[in-house]
Amino acid sequence: MLPVNCGSHTDYQTFVVDNLRKYYPNPDSISQNTWDIIDRFWNLDLSYTAQSMIDKYSKFDHAPRTPSCMQRSYLLSIDFKVNSITEWVSQLKLNPLYAFLSGFEVGDTPGIGTFYDFFSRLWDSDDNNPSSHLHKLKSTVKKPVKKGSKAKPIDKVTVEELFKHLEGTTFSIKDQPYGSLFELFKKEFLEKSVQKGLINNSHLSIAGDGTPVVTSARERKHRVCDCAEKGITDCDCERYFSQPDCDIGWDSSRDCFYHGYDLYMMVASDSESDLPVFPLFNPASMHDSHGFLHSFFRMKSFLPDYNVRKLLLDSAHDAMPYYEYCKKEHITPFIDLNEKRGIKVQYKNDFTIGKDGVPVCRAGRKMNHDGVERSKYRIKFRCPLASRKHECSCDEPCSNSKYGRSVHLAMKDNPRLINIPPRDSEEWKTEYNARTSVERSNKREKIDFMLESGRHRSTKMWYCRLYHILMLQHLDAWDLPYESAMRKLVCNVA
Repeated sequence: MLPVNCGSHTDYQTFVVDNLRKYYPNPDSISQNTWDIIDRFWNLDLSYTAQSMIDKYSKFDHAPRTPSCMQRSYLLSIDFKVNSITEWVSQLKLNPLYAFLSGFEVGDTPGIGTFYDFFSRLWDSDDNNPSSHLHKLKSTVKKPVKKGSKAKPIDKVTVEELFKHLEGTTFSIKDQPYGSLFELFKKEFLEKSVQKGLINNSHLSIAGDGTPVVTSARERKHRVCDCAEKGITDCDCERYFSQPDCDIGWDSSRDCFYHGYDLYMMVASDSESDLPVFPLFNPASMHDSHGFLHSFFRMKSFLPDYNVRKLLLDSAHDAMPYYEYCKKEHITPFIDLNEKRGIKVQYKNDFTIGKDGVPVCRAGRKMNHDGVERSKYRIKFRCPLASRKHECSCDEPCSNSKYGRSVHLAMKDNPRLINIPPRDSEEWKTEYNARTSVERSNKREKIDFMLESGRHRSTKMWYCRLYHILMLQHLDAWDLPYESAMRKLVCNVA
């Protein structure tokens, strides 16, 4: 086996510098964008990968390729926008830079089967898909009436029922087929981002959202029963599905049906680079209100040291169980209201609460803020026509007090509408604006790193591609103060 494959990270760095001097003596022959990639990978230490995966290989067979080199090579293929493993293997043979930057000697690079063997060792299951290929037809998602709206959920279980079920469930990363992938992502990238101060895991602000991932142009399935031969064309027997973890969903941004996954992503909203924390592939038909719960409680089990203190979610998550859970766990919710679920509510008999959480008096006027009592979880409002110097000038005053009528909104009465901070405050608006971090993160995965261009047929390969894209997002965010030193090393300049 090659010397670099059994050496340390320092050996890898020396190996890369020696080959750069050999094959690219003129640094100007390499573009600046390529130099940026070289700098990042030259400083990327994947020692944990080599150590953690050593037990996944036989000790009695021929010496395998070093896992860290295989992982680095796959990361490079994504960064260089080579979406086919077959094409990447060809590029490794033709391009010396790709070969030695991966950690392989030029002329001795792995083949297609070696890469897929590596992916299989990253997947902790004998099945490429967690679900069985045989299952019955699901209920179809219906097209929303209003353009740009999300489809209604087809799940029969309610958000409240799902909350109770998942909250009382303890998930083990060892039971998940993507367990090894998550551990590599956590140890090699997520924890390093925490150490660099890019993510505050002791006071974490999480932004969550689902995004469509198209895996094929149509759903592929066929019958395994003999009902058609008997003249029964609408039987409910099981079908064989080529991609059993996928189904048909509605893409509200493009107003069309699609076949694939709904990728629910958890992002550290207060990180400067919109860094991902935890992903989960769900069927395309799953509503975001359910996708969040499946993702959130798994993330809590897999990252017990990460203390979530803020949740930033869109109106698809506007359900009372969310607010009740946040209050119980001392989490501040920043959730946009869904007006379809009702906004105005009667309060104190003669007052209503508007969509911004501000009470409206009998005369139809919005009341003024008069402080927040955080210890009592309530907000105080006063008459808009009265002040400490002037009495209420209303023709039909709500109170005989010179100060005017005052109202205390208690979170316990309606935690959905009564928030601290109030929804109409600058603090709430500023914090909620950070929710777009998850949309920018999804854009990086789908557009910049071309997630959907993988065109894979198994959940195993989709998870492998996704997690390595998340790794590159963290790698891009790390500050590398020694980037300018690479050319000096190559040019033998002191």
